[in-house]
Amino acid sequence: MDIENLIKDTFTAHEPDAPDSDQVLAATRQRLDRRRAVVSPPLAAAAGVVLLALAAVAVVALNRPAHDSQVATGTSQTSGPAAVDAPAKAAIANLTMPFSLGWLPPGKADYLAHRINIGGSAANPDKPVYGGEYMLTVTSGRQVLLVDVQEMRMVPVEQAAFKSGPGQPVTIGGRAGVESSHSGGPGGYEVYLTHPDGGSLYVNVAAQPGSTASAQQLIDAGRRVAENITFPGTTTVTPGFGLGKLPDGQRMCAFDVEKGPDGPRTSYSVGTCSTLPPVQVRIGEAGQVRGTAGEPVQGHATRYLDENGYHTLWILKAVHDAPIAVAGHGAQAELYAIADHLVLPH
Repeated sequence: MDIENLIKDTFTAHEPDAPDSDQVLAATRQRLDRRRAVVSPPLAAAAGVVLLALAAVAVVALNRPAHDSQVATGTSQTSGPAAVDAPAKAAIANLTMPFSLGWLPPGKADYLAHRINIGGSAANPDKPVYGGEYMLTVTSGRQVLLVDVQEMRMVPVEQAAFKSGPGQPVTIGGRAGVESSHSGGPGGYEVYLTHPDGGSLYVNVAAQPGSTASAQQLIDAGRRVAENITFPGTTTVTPGFGLGKLPDGQRMCAFDVEKGPDGPRTSYSVGTCSTLPPVQVRIGEAGQVRGTAGEPVQGHATRYLDENGYHTLWILKAVHDAPIAVAGHGAQAELYAIADHLVLPH
């Protein structure tokens, strides 16, 4: 089964009757908060790894099938008023997830969520460790299942922590792991499998609050989801704006793409990926803009704000009518250099 095309087709067919995105986001965040509340201290310090504060939750639709999935285009124009002979528009690059799903429970998969975490391994603290997460709501009749698949590269299987109760050994798809299930509790079915590159791969299938599912249904669905995960990832999402060639020594450390009513809400963490804190580059709201007039960026007016050493450069109407904020503790020149390299839509 081609899960990318499956989900693409599902999104295309049901976009007119998709639930309100704010409600879905609220439910997604509640799920994350509930799961984080049960993570034990040993998990946070697993393998001597310090996680950077870059985790982001996103709700996104996967790209359309090939015939209508042309990427959006943006401008590579430098700061200042628009030139008469402007350079060719640069394409906004799609963002690739680190693994792909090969099966989902039957039903309408309304939304897909993902995040990218950045950390460092004990052996290579300067080398980033990328992790991805999918969170879906699958509806079949009156039943609604919540599916969460996440890489936990810094958590060995033997340090797995469950909401559902004690775990027991299991082997799924040739991968050893530990599973637990409690259909009436908050955990549903959970399994931690050995990740091919170290750490764990976490799969959770549970009934949405107010819905019901038997323990065996959750177990069967969770095991099949886990069995059909493939590496490396081929699933991509299209952000609202992109990153071009960044200043020397800087690169994208994390991204967050969220399906919003006005298009994909997007943010990036930019820096060396080994030095904290990174620079945050995100789509904001017009009402958030503060500061004094700054130098134009790619033909857009700007506002610049210094709050006790934390600087924010607002690029006005950068993504349609929405501004982009470039914010961090770096020098003003660094923020402008990053802003000059953003790939903006038409």
